[in-house]
Amino acid sequence: MEKSKLKIFSGRSNPVLADKVALALGRQLGKVSIRTFSDGELWVKYEENIRGHDVFIIQSTNGPSENIIELTLMVDAAVRASADTVTVVVPYFGYGRQDRKDQPRVPISSRVMIDILTVMGADRIITMDLHSTQIQGFAKIPFDNLYSRSIILESIASESFDPKNSVVLAPDVGSAKMSQGYAKNLGMHFALIDKRRYAPNKAEVSHLIGDLNGMDVLIIDDMIDTAGTTVNAAEAALEKGATSVTAIATHGVLSGPAIERLKTSQIKKIIITDTILIPKEKNLEKMKIVSVSEVFAKAVDRVHNGESVSALFEF
Repeated sequence: MEKSKLKIFSGRSNPVLADKVALALGRQLGKVSIRTFSDGELWVKYEENIRGHDVFIIQSTNGPSENIIELTLMVDAAVRASADTVTVVVPYFGYGRQDRKDQPRVPISSRVMIDILTVMGADRIITMDLHSTQIQGFAKIPFDNLYSRSIILESIASESFDPKNSVVLAPDVGSAKMSQGYAKNLGMHFALIDKRRYAPNKAEVSHLIGDLNGMDVLIIDDMIDTAGTTVNAAEAALEKGATSVTAIATHGVLSGPAIERLKTSQIKKIIITDTILIPKEKNLEKMKIVSVSEVFAKAVDRVHNGESVSALFEF
């Protein structure tokens, strides 16, 4: 397949990451015009020929919901412009936490998101660190869930932790398997928090299992949203005698009171990736942002050349 047949475009949710992905592939982002009319409606136009090309559209679907509409319009426009294939690259998959009907009369929102993209004509979806990996089962098109592990492991290694005096603390049961994987790979100890959620975005620590006394603690999760879970876990760790706490997450959603909570917390350092664009006003001094552009660039290159992407799923 000719390399010239590949074109990469970006929506407006995270153009910085998209530019890095294109640069890693030795390319420039394609030209696309996106406008918001005075009534709030969106307008999209590709400013270059994409007929017969493999088109990759990079757009995280974090809030506002306008990002989702923008992505669907870009997919539809690409299909109508006779693109050979349309691959949607969603670094952060919004609505990923609403993956089941846990109450009467509620939608399975993650399924809705996938159905929309599929109906619009997307041929493939590529995302990273889904909150619930079973979401892939909702799709009837190829759905690749990449991992940020290699990038995060490199970042942790640069912090020079002593494995003998360090412990990976899972902030809840749901993240236990992932945290155990990191602990094993890093040669560190493992601990677990039993968390009780009493309302959306609200939870409290019920029990902490493991010895944290005199330890450097790493709290690793797939995302930091309102930061309640992260800060509560950090406080619990320090109460149990932890020397320091480092919070690590793939997706920095950072909504609502997150920044104020993190700023006033005793967390020593916060490491997140650039799947979501972090505005300057949310970029704290103790925050380190690492890029996952190389991982996405490898995935785009492999998909474009008809190669396996399974190697990118390995720990």
